[in-house]
Amino acid sequence: MTPTSKPQTSDEHEHDSFVRQALEQAALCEPVPTAFCVGCVLVARLLNSEPIVLSKGFSRELPGNTHAEANALAKVESLSSTQLQSLVSPWPWEAVPAIEDLLRLVDVYTTLEPCSVRTSGLAACADALIRARIKRCIIGVREPDDFVKCEGAQKMKDAGIEVIWYGGLEQECLDAARRGRPI
Repeated sequence: MTPTSKPQTSDEHEHDSFVRQALEQAALCEPVPTAFCVGCVLVARLLNSEPIVLSKGFSRELPGNTHAEANALAKVESLSSTQLQSLVSPWPWEAVPAIEDLLRLVDVYTTLEPCSVRTSGLAACADALIRARIKRCIIGVREPDDFVKCEGAQKMKDAGIEVIWYGGLEQECLDAARRGRPI
């Protein structure tokens, strides 16, 4: 550590681990010239518990020109109550496990700012995260204006979601996003 660098807090260290997992997801993405390669990890944070990875996703993982955040959400939303309870054990509520309860405690780690508009006409990821009522979104790097002007972070902030710009891996996240495409 240099005299001018600040020590990494445990929270920053924890973010680093999950942003790196999102980068691993982005590496699984098949590059195409008309879209970014993005990775996403959904992490539940319950009181008195270690963070729990609920699902992971990457761009174009599921059929239909899908984005990383939408894929991670779709996978966690498809879990049965039994599957959900096995991931989060002991279940902290008395009611039957419901994903809606858990999503309010979820941090979304994504390598690239969630989209606010899709050129394909599909639903934007920022809107999906707002509808899911997630707690926080930790973003590796702002979406460059290669395709559209993205306002996903602002849209989420306006909806009451805490947005954290994670520093330190911006170039890695940008390189992952643009993998396989001319700049």
